[in-house]
Amino acid sequence: MFNGLTMLDFVGPFEVFAMANTLSKASLYELIVVAPSEDPIVSDSGVRLLPYEAFGGSGPFDTIVTPGGPGLRIPETNAAVAQWLKAQAPHTRRMVSVCTGLFALAATGLLDGRRAATHWHHAHDAAQQFPSVGIDASVLYLEDPPFFTSAGITAGVDLALALVEKDHGPALSLAVARMLVVYLKRPGGQLQFSEPLRFQTRARDKFADLAAWLPGHLAQDLSVETLARRANMSQRHFARSFKNIFGVPAGHYVEGLRLEAARERLGAPNQTIDSISLSVGFRSADVFRRAFERRFGVSPSMYGRHFGIGA
Repeated sequence: MFNGLTMLDFVGPFEVFAMANTLSKASLYELIVVAPSEDPIVSDSGVRLLPYEAFGGSGPFDTIVTPGGPGLRIPETNAAVAQWLKAQAPHTRRMVSVCTGLFALAATGLLDGRRAATHWHHAHDAAQQFPSVGIDASVLYLEDPPFFTSAGITAGVDLALALVEKDHGPALSLAVARMLVVYLKRPGGQLQFSEPLRFQTRARDKFADLAAWLPGHLAQDLSVETLARRANMSQRHFARSFKNIFGVPAGHYVEGLRLEAARERLGAPNQTIDSISLSVGFRSADVFRRAFERRFGVSPSMYGRHFGIGA
């Protein structure tokens, strides 16, 4: 950590690894907090923190997680963090950045020629400052081993859960997600925003009412014909406009909405896979199972078992 860090960038991943220790009743991760010196650190919200060790006396590490925060946009702070990261990299298995922690990791030059994620609000600045790094502002996190980078703030939790899964399997990762009351996020193509929020953020004019209506009507016919009629547009114009604005076909978006709703319902009591699939509009449980596993990398039955639901 460093002066001016963002607390959630730091605490979120820390709690994921700590909870993995708690649930497994074993010291799977030894958590060490390091900083440029052993002096107290002041976060951007004013919280004072004490590092365990100074850069000069720390290491080696298996995994290094660099949080973001406005402090890294101070040249002296960024230089100190980047210099330490570059020195640690040759004998560190994984280098991780959360949010604008990318600005320190990219400053090492180690990400040149690679893809990386950061907070959407800072993606343009990152792309200008580090033109040799392929900045992707549309994902929750990216894996380009040995480098792992995440989008803003709570996306660090999603990435940390993925790392726990890689280290100790999906059962533990799911259990940690449940205890922290968060979704389990999977690598590859994850949108930075949840589908409803992403849609409502971009929705304008005729799409605005549709954004508010869709989540409450997932079990209904949501074909392009139906949606176009509700938006008072021709099917062709609706399909073209939807894809231009949101980057995906309407059917793909609707499936995403249904799967997100299904995942929420897998945590509720007295639900079955069959009842959930029908309640969110899938024509059969088999179609639902295939779509769920394709999107989340785990079957709904497996996900459900870890939340106390039978197949």
